Amino acid sequence: MAPEPEAPHFGVRMTLPDPIGLQSDVMAGLERLLERLCAKLALHRRGARRLRLELRRVDRGMTEVEIGLARPMRDPARIAALFARGVAEIDSGFGIDALRLSAPLTEALAPEQLGGEVALRQEDALADLLSSLGNRIGFERVLRLLPAQSLIPERSFLMSPAAYSVAEPMPAMGGPQRPITIFPPEPVSASAGVPPASFRWRRMRFTTLRATGPERIAPEWWLDDPAWRSGLRDYWRIETREGPRLWLFLTPQAGEQGWFAQGEFA
Repeated sequence: MAPEPEAPHFGVRMTLPDPIGLQSDVMAGLERLLERLCAKLALHRRGARRLRLELRRVDRGMTEVEIGLARPMRDPARIAALFARGVAEIDSGFGIDALRLSAPLTEALAPEQLGGEVALRQEDALADLLSSLGNRIGFERVLRLLPAQSLIPERSFLMSPAAYSVAEPMPAMGGPQRPITIFPPEPVSASAGVPPASFRWRRMRFTTLRATGPERIAPEWWLDDPAWRSGLRDYWRIETREGPRLWLFLTPQAGEQGWFAQGEFA
């Protein structure tokens, strides 16, 4: 039985006849290495998700710059731009006489035409933005919203790292419009009546100009959520004379004193 072929190693190196230290010189060397590395990635239909640039100083010290990518990539120009900030911060000492560039993490990537359609360029621009932010603050902190199967407002979406998830369109939903901003329920002091003719919220007084509702939402009985132990909620879309359009709900079990604000419409 023939042994399995070894996985290809994605690494290239360059030895310099004279030491360099300027950022522009290091970037020029990096660009040459990227051309070779990306050609090798293309040959094996792979794209880099992480790249490491190692620089050897003439005093035999080593320094390195490592970047992550939001999606597989083998476009030398776009990758070089992501290295620029890290290269600017390196300590070249008395000079750098060797460079090594490797891709320790790769993923399958079908052949693609660089440049291309406007839609492709927009997709690439988003990937570059996610990569830039991820390398600055951490990829786990760059999040995107994904839809979730729940009618409970605060459970109708998930937060997921954008670099490790795929964008999903919001499912088509019938029924009343949802607010653009949802926040944890905040107490409202309301006048008598349903809906209230006036109310106080965040130390401000509002007068109801127009109200649409109610939309009744029941708690998910299979989950024990302390925030929903009060039972049913009747949601109202309230347009106020003062301008804000708010999403208020009443807990029928608490009577007319159980008003809360949980969202704001555009």
